[in-house]
Amino acid sequence: MSDDPAIKHFQDLVSPTHANADPTTVHLRASALLARLKALNRNANAATRAHKQATTEARQEMDQTHLGLQNLLYEKRHLEREIDKCRQFASNYQDVLLHSVSEFQQLAPPEARSAGVFENPHQLMLNRLSFELAERQRLDLRRKELVIQKEDLLKQSKVKLATVESVRLQIDTLMKAAAEIQRKVDELVPPLPPSAATTPAMS
Repeated sequence: MSDDPAIKHFQDLVSPTHANADPTTVHLRASALLARLKALNRNANAATRAHKQATTEARQEMDQTHLGLQNLLYEKRHLEREIDKCRQFASNYQDVLLHSVSEFQQLAPPEARSAGVFENPHQLMLNRLSFELAERQRLDLRRKELVIQKEDLLKQSKVKLATVESVRLQIDTLMKAAAEIQRKVDELVPPLPPSAATTPAMS
């Protein structure tokens, strides 16, 4: 502001060279210069407020950017930790006995063994695991069906054994009854003497 012409004029007005100048003229010039200085002061205050506002907005924007950066760094560290956990995760899929790749090519459904699958080792492993799961579920279902058939056959066998045992008991009962009848017949009809049984009839 010291370079403004109004300042120079005001300094010149109060210099000794104008000591004998007309007071009215000096007063008018001083009033005009004072008004100019007030305007400059208002402009300076307005500029100061504008700079303060711009500085505040810039600081807020910088704070927001810094906060966003901190959030991104936190998320980056979190993702890195999760990636490390995944890499260190001890899965037992490596211990699963799978069909060989050649068996997979022969037995798996067409959509699971397309050409693109064999070009992607990760997808190939996923498809092999899915196929293995489906096969084991199918075999387990078949096993359960066979267990049910076995139980039905055992039930039928038990029924047949019970029937055979019942028939055997009936036969034993009949044989005992026949033996008892034979005993009673023998008691009622004495047996022939041996001579009569062996002597031929007279003609």
